[in-house]
Amino acid sequence: MTFDPRNFRDALGSFATGVTIVTGRNRDNVPVGATVSSFNSVSLDPPLVLFSLDQNSETLGPLKETGQCLINVLAEGQEDLSSKFAKSGAISWEGVDFQTWDTGCPVLLGSLANFECTVFATHPGGDHEIFVAQVKRYKTNGEGRPLLFHGGRYGRLAD
Repeated sequence: MTFDPRNFRDALGSFATGVTIVTGRNRDNVPVGATVSSFNSVSLDPPLVLFSLDQNSETLGPLKETGQCLINVLAEGQEDLSSKFAKSGAISWEGVDFQTWDTGCPVLLGSLANFECTVFATHPGGDHEIFVAQVKRYKTNGEGRPLLFHGGRYGRLAD
């Protein structure tokens, strides 16, 4: 079988996922962030989650250097925020509503859930780096519906 990268990506897109934005800070305390759909739970004891970042992501280096990150689970209606952080290059934080907790990583307001973490381990994963992160603090909104991504488009849960 010939592996066509675009066709392979389209095939992977048949799996619906939630959408997150992983945030952090660089050594100069400047916020960084990237849209990530590769997020899931790993362990309850200790509380571990995982996600992956493209090797070219400007967020990768700061997370590895500081060892801290925050995962924001996006809600319906946050498509613009997701699209903004999905672009490569420096992200403008102008107009982005956030607060900070202990690590100083941005907690995006309006998210369904937020997980403040320390990096537990990283692993090479081809053109991505896989992060296993230990949750130190979390919050759930308790209300709302998740932002979904499927087939290269945002979607919504049906009633």
